[in-house]
Amino acid sequence: MIVLGIETSCDETAAAVVDETGHPTRPWRVKSNIIASQADIHREWGGIVPELSARQHVRDICGVVERALAEAQADRYDAIAVTQGPGLVGSLLVGLSFAKSLAWARGVPLIPVHHLAGHIESLVLDHGELPLPAVILVVSGGHTSLYRVEARGRYELLGRTRDDAAGEAFDKIAKLLGLGYPGGPAIDRVAREGNDTAVRFPKTRLKHADRNAPELPGRRDFSFSGLKTSVLRYVTLRRGELGLAEADPLPRKDVVDIAASFQRVVVESLLDGLFDAARWYDAHSVGIAGGVSANSRLRADAVVRGAARGIPVAVPGLSLSTDNAAMIAAAGLRRFRSGYVGSLDINADASLALT
Repeated sequence: MIVLGIETSCDETAAAVVDETGHPTRPWRVKSNIIASQADIHREWGGIVPELSARQHVRDICGVVERALAEAQADRYDAIAVTQGPGLVGSLLVGLSFAKSLAWARGVPLIPVHHLAGHIESLVLDHGELPLPAVILVVSGGHTSLYRVEARGRYELLGRTRDDAAGEAFDKIAKLLGLGYPGGPAIDRVAREGNDTAVRFPKTRLKHADRNAPELPGRRDFSFSGLKTSVLRYVTLRRGELGLAEADPLPRKDVVDIAASFQRVVVESLLDGLFDAARWYDAHSVGIAGGVSANSRLRADAVVRGAARGIPVAVPGLSLSTDNAAMIAAAGLRRFRSGYVGSLDINADASLALT
């Protein structure tokens, strides 16, 4: 079976072709994976502007889909998988409307996909089926969540951020330090020059349950707003010590040390949550997916912790870490084989729940 995947949940217009291999442990193969990034458009604004994002998707989607089909040499496809949510509603509507029209015109099934299910299944594209049960950390600009996978295609929420997502915190601290947008790659790059123990930023310890979430043994939530505030206070005090005005940049040595120290705390917090949950639920493997999984320190430290605990760690390749349509096609295949087909009257859902 060949599936065309379409992804427009945020600021990447993506299309991909994925087919089934028939192999029991490596079920899918990526035949093409095309991404049109909008990073240059949003960089001057210091973040994503939803209206600009939606308009650019309209401009790009036809060409991106044509390129994906041409690169895969696919003159047919058996179904279309598309992101239904969550995300920016204007952006989602572009991809979903295009996919519905194409499915109707070609007479093929439409499979709506949850964006985070796509990130989770990106691990299977790279590593094959994970040993189950698995605990997966999905971490990006808009999400920081832990999921348990007991059976293929079934995801149970174990914890999430109560405020900022990790990727959002990276963007805000990068802006504070004058490193530009997107913040994650910028901090990752300069942190390699810094001393990660130069500044002792605190790790948040959540001591009370989230009243808005169901009670769950071993639940592990995250919080990054306190860390963000600590960095802001430190930068403000440091400017005062150096006699700098608010608009003056910090010395390079301060910037790289702050970036490295901030990154260390974020990575430790994420991995503490992931491996605590893995121990609590006796996971046979762990995975990290989403845009922040591209962070070099997170990837390296995860492998070290996994080796120390004797548990395999799966992280997707860089091409599958950020938003892409191959992961949507894979999740669509998973959902289709479970017996689900969507209708042509489905709508975008900016806050769609995975579980």
